[in-house]
Amino acid sequence: MITDTRNITQITQQFQFLQQAESDFKQSFFGRASKIDLPADQPICHQGTECSHLALVISGTARVYKLGENGREITLYRIGPGESCILTASCIMNGEPFPAYAVSEEPIEAVLISTADVIRWTDETPAWRNYLFHLISSRLTEVIGIVEEIAFRRVDRRLAGHLIQLGKQSGARIESTHQMIASDLGTSREVVSRILKDLEQQQMISTARGVINICDQQRLIEKSRENHY
Repeated sequence: MITDTRNITQITQQFQFLQQAESDFKQSFFGRASKIDLPADQPICHQGTECSHLALVISGTARVYKLGENGREITLYRIGPGESCILTASCIMNGEPFPAYAVSEEPIEAVLISTADVIRWTDETPAWRNYLFHLISSRLTEVIGIVEEIAFRRVDRRLAGHLIQLGKQSGARIESTHQMIASDLGTSREVVSRILKDLEQQQMISTARGVINICDQQRLIEKSRENHY
């Protein structure tokens, strides 16, 4: 149960479906939901585990990824404020185990919804159902894009595009390790290090420990668009 007025206000502002829902549903939602706080780098779900709750992220970021037999990771998507995990929702609706791994990248505040409530509200409450279906459709489009990138696009082009996207979030100074980028792109750290070195020699970027600086954004954009597929 969530009773603190500040928490209720914060959660309502973060999730539009609560602003659209009937008062009876909102009362049921806050009466049955619970709030949790997780530290950074906290494992959340392991492949093969049963999904007992659906988490709605209030603040912070979680990463959902697959782990290959060779130990290589590939990021499927990230979950930020106002979002939830479509794989968890799918597992709850279909009664299947979680097919990936999830970890908090930053300290997370989240609302927990039980499996029974997820199913019941999906059947009974249009605002909740629309929230889940919109989340699933938008996230599936993102995942399909990742599959296309991996299957058809050269790694150096993908890495250049990835740096541009990271730069949009953080500015010209990107705080990220080679391993983190490799996990996002589904490749090895050695490949990422080699390509970053090439980009640095071409003066598109400069690197330091845990930091990448974008020096020539326009050339980096052109690099990402070269021979797209």
